[in-house]
Amino acid sequence: MILVTGATGLVGRHLIRRLMRAAVPLRCLLTERQLRRLPWDAAAPYAPEIVVGSLQDDEASFRAVTGCHAVIHLSNAFWWGGQRDLDRLERVGTANLATAARASRVGRIITVSQLGASPSSAYSLHRVKGQMESLLRNSGVAYTIIRSGIVYGPEDAFINHIAGMLRLNPLFFFMPGRGEAVLHPIYIDDLVEALYRSLSRVRLVDATVEIGGAEYMSLLDLIRTVMRVTGMRRAIVPLPPYLLRATAGFYSLLLPRALMTSQWLDILAANRAAPLSAVFDYFGFLPRRFEETLLDYLPQQRHLGAALRASFRRPPRID
Repeated sequence: MILVTGATGLVGRHLIRRLMRAAVPLRCLLTERQLRRLPWDAAAPYAPEIVVGSLQDDEASFRAVTGCHAVIHLSNAFWWGGQRDLDRLERVGTANLATAARASRVGRIITVSQLGASPSSAYSLHRVKGQMESLLRNSGVAYTIIRSGIVYGPEDAFINHIAGMLRLNPLFFFMPGRGEAVLHPIYIDDLVEALYRSLSRVRLVDATVEIGGAEYMSLLDLIRTVMRVTGMRRAIVPLPPYLLRATAGFYSLLLPRALMTSQWLDILAANRAAPLSAVFDYFGFLPRRFEETLLDYLPQQRHLGAALRASFRRPPRID
């Protein structure tokens, strides 16, 4: 039995489908609100067993891990959360999970972190991710930490938000800095396959690995690629990141969510890249190339409607 936390998030939804196809016995820890809109067919063969509760509830955490030989921990407040949300989900939630897993003799906790994570980072997202990693390493439970580049796919909150901002502004795109930060984006299905294969990779026990996609690219090149794929050519206007942070804060006062968040700017503040051969070396397959993958889905999407829905969707409430 494998427990998946964060099963209704971007990575979680895809991972559950992958594990169901492989007929893996599954369990998910979900809140009552998350139960209302499951992203999978609850009546399908090998659908997950559900435990109702959250990682902030010690009793629910213990019930969820009991009888599981592995946990894939994906709960996070990556794109939408403030400092309080990050602390509660990444630090408090991970500490509660690790305590329950140790008491229940869970074999291993597998989690996804970020390239650049460090407890001493100046950027809140990477600092909290680094603290979460430290909690797992010192938990007394075997672990595998997969630090990934930016995850993109048909439902992501990065590439799709860039496309949404291009659609909303027919003249300009405001780019953080000069666009020189080196990124290493990885397709959602490639990250999910890496998570699935990590279950059977003994060499990954008590290991931290860094992975990304098939190529490196600067932020400027990434933006130009999205423009080329979608056909939305705009003038790229470099702006100081501190000004965009202030703008994102202003939009957060007017709208439930800003398309460009402080977490965005944390990721773009420095180069974030892993060895190009990492996915093949650790997991035995080649990741997909960025532009070829975008061509499969991005031109067909309705970016204006998606941007408006994302802006007016309220962030999840942490129970």
